[in-house]
Amino acid sequence: MAEHPTTLEECIALPLKEPELLEVTEKAKDWAIMHGAAMRSKTNFSPDSLNFAPFLLTPSSFPRKEFEKAVALQTIINRLMHNVAHDEEFLTTTLAETIKVDEFTANLFNVYKKVLASGFGQDLSLGILRSDYLAHIFEGNAIKQVEINTIASSFGGISTHMLPLQSFVLTELDQPEKLKNMPDNQALAGICGGMIRAWEIYNNPKAVIMFIVEDVTYNICDQRFHEFYIREKYPHIKVIRRTLTEVHDTGKLGLAKELLIGDLEVAVIYFRAGYEPGHYHSHNEWDARYLMESSTAIKCPSIHYHLAGTKKVQQALAQPEMLERFISDPEEIKAIGKIFTGLYSLDDNDVGNKTFEMALKEPERFVLKPQREGGGNNVYGLDIPDALRKMSRVERSAWILMDLIKPPISKGYMVRPGGTMPPPLVEVVSELGIFGVVIGDVDNIICNYQAGHMLRTKVATANEGGVAAGLGALDSPYLVD
Repeated sequence: MAEHPTTLEECIALPLKEPELLEVTEKAKDWAIMHGAAMRSKTNFSPDSLNFAPFLLTPSSFPRKEFEKAVALQTIINRLMHNVAHDEEFLTTTLAETIKVDEFTANLFNVYKKVLASGFGQDLSLGILRSDYLAHIFEGNAIKQVEINTIASSFGGISTHMLPLQSFVLTELDQPEKLKNMPDNQALAGICGGMIRAWEIYNNPKAVIMFIVEDVTYNICDQRFHEFYIREKYPHIKVIRRTLTEVHDTGKLGLAKELLIGDLEVAVIYFRAGYEPGHYHSHNEWDARYLMESSTAIKCPSIHYHLAGTKKVQQALAQPEMLERFISDPEEIKAIGKIFTGLYSLDDNDVGNKTFEMALKEPERFVLKPQREGGGNNVYGLDIPDALRKMSRVERSAWILMDLIKPPISKGYMVRPGGTMPPPLVEVVSELGIFGVVIGDVDNIICNYQAGHMLRTKVATANEGGVAAGLGALDSPYLVD
């Protein structure tokens, strides 16, 4: 059997000589801040200042044919998630056990049930999705899906700046011939295009696009890039930002179920908050969510799209034969089936009990995931048995077990605000995210396209890779054959 490639060759010979490394890193940091590849500091927060976002000095290698595969699959994944979101029976059955023990998912599901009962004010949904992948060394570096995000799929804005940043660095290092292996990335235009299309479909030139945001936004540039892009290209479209609390305090439905915030009618709602319990301080924020879901505004995501992004749904989709419910083309089913990794239910039944025993026996093969977005919640390897033993049989159904994907390792310089200079050369692994945009209702899809990509790279020894959580860094792919 052929040896699996466990490393990927770097795009340039490393390490760099220290004087050269210091000089180019200083330039790259300033480039990042001046072009908005930046975030607000969590430790020294000020609304008036930015730090550059953590980044890789040079692009990290990623297998070309796997990158192309991920790009090609995105429109099928968009369609799959759209069909899942509109399958009431599937969502209800799949989440039945989870909502008994996961209060947050139960609250989302209650909003869904209430809207179903009173009727959707708007049949159309806007999906801005991100499908995340790791290459898996035990399958010849074939990509495996880590998760699919259906709410607040972030870093489309800043990621668009990683290609020019790293192109600048490679040119400074006299390696301009490398640029041809870095794929173009129009994530910002692609994602904003979805919101603009939804605004046009809503068909009221005076209506606004509303971003639902956190009380304090650290990832401000990523959000503002979308807002400023829309304002620049389409000056007639107004964009407003509101928290869930502000929607509760100032929002109401008009006579035709249109959503009014003060005296502004809302055409499109883009959720950049609302995906974790901390965003809902009281019943008021849940009331605000229900108010928006009942309205004629086009939501990104609608409540059913949000539920379709839960880990439990992802686990259910990975079961053999399940894809046939949502996709009719056998070739597409095969292609999607190949990117899924082993996902196992922990429900309180025979299947779940088998998973439980398997996890105790060989914990190093797995990762344990709860129903949460935003990163930093998973349990890995040898920590799994303890975590599982502390749960009741019922509590387990709020979690799924997933095969641990082993990505190939490469080397790079991770540049962080306040980090040591020169930055250390570290072993890293990269996770590719492909953006997709889909608009449609239960019967028709009227818009479906792939919308750019992002690459997040983390130190090979770190389990979690969230950039906002502080463990990963932004990057872009250097495609290798």
